[in-house]
Amino acid sequence: MLAKLGSHLLLAVALLSIGLGAQAMKGVKCGGVLSAPAGNFSSPNFPRLYPYDTECSWLIVVAEGSSVLLTFHAFELEYHDSCGFDFLEIYNGASADQGNLLGRFCGRVPPPPFTSSWHVMSVVFHSDKHVASHGFSAGYQKDVCGGVLTGLSGVLASPEYPNNYPNNMECRWVIRATGPATVKLVFMDFQVEASEQCTYDYVAVLGGPGPAHGQHYCGGTRPPTLVSLGSELQVVFKSDFNIGGRGFKAHYFSGECQEVYVAVRGNFSSPQYPSSYPNNIQCHWTVRLPPGYRVKAFFLDLDLEDPNSLTRTCDFDHLAAFDGASEDAPLLGKWCGRHSPPPLLLVLHTDRSTTGRGFSVAYIGGEWGSPPSHDLCPPLVPPLLTSAATSWSHCCSGR
Repeated sequence: MLAKLGSHLLLAVALLSIGLGAQAMKGVKCGGVLSAPAGNFSSPNFPRLYPYDTECSWLIVVAEGSSVLLTFHAFELEYHDSCGFDFLEIYNGASADQGNLLGRFCGRVPPPPFTSSWHVMSVVFHSDKHVASHGFSAGYQKDVCGGVLTGLSGVLASPEYPNNYPNNMECRWVIRATGPATVKLVFMDFQVEASEQCTYDYVAVLGGPGPAHGQHYCGGTRPPTLVSLGSELQVVFKSDFNIGGRGFKAHYFSGECQEVYVAVRGNFSSPQYPSSYPNNIQCHWTVRLPPGYRVKAFFLDLDLEDPNSLTRTCDFDHLAAFDGASEDAPLLGKWCGRHSPPPLLLVLHTDRSTTGRGFSVAYIGGEWGSPPSHDLCPPLVPPLLTSAATSWSHCCSGR
């Protein structure tokens, strides 16, 4: 089926899964569920040598709407070039999902501080049958102000949002994409004390376009969508000694969760396709062509979580279409399961359980007013979306 689309199309995908897998293995007492607002944990026998052939998993769960800051006080594990013997793994969510893996660490260099993009984080410790070291000691806390964000997507907000933020606060987030990819920052809500040059309370974004590659924002107008010049974006929030506001909430997207396509034809797919997509992500893909062009999209594959069995609506993982370059554009529809969507800007959202293969999309651009060439269409695949404008976006989001 052929559908009409604007020159912008946005797709969004969101994935979530907890899978409470915290446990101790091989007879050693370790691991567990950590649900206090803050706490500490360590490898078995720390600071003495940890036992051989051990695996422990800690699941950190704080209040929903909060984030987790993980820091290390001490770290000494057997070293290996690829950390293939003894190692510590950190996950942005459940350890059962490799798509949530933030990193694997060993040796004497401690992992950097990590901030989760939601209220769940997992830590897995593994030792083999040879060579033991002193292990590690770590601490965590919820509702942190600032941190290093390395997930494919996530949310950052001012302290105590949506309530008024405290006075005399200074928070610094570093959003770091994997490899040479860029970072996109989209503000969903913004209310910060206004001043002529944003000298009192403000949000500063560094590493993107603007004067000295940085810009300050305040008042009640949402800042524009910002894309980093490199693979890192810094966000600084500062409040002075009086007068506050609701603060801000923003989504970030990086790596394969945030792409802009300017070629006349191309393909893209959900993260890790054709393997199962990760949980708890939100992604945006945009096709942007010159004025006078329209965009046609063809779904080559679609395999998402099924609809809600009670309401038969796409309340969990879903793909949505928007007529424009952002989620502020008119919503054209929402789809899930294995049924090909009808027309326009698409957003894929996934919830906290059950994933699928994801999706694969091809697109073609043509000049407005001229009939599309059938030679450009993939064989045996019905065209799905046609834009009326010159840009088209996909967006993938997780909650």
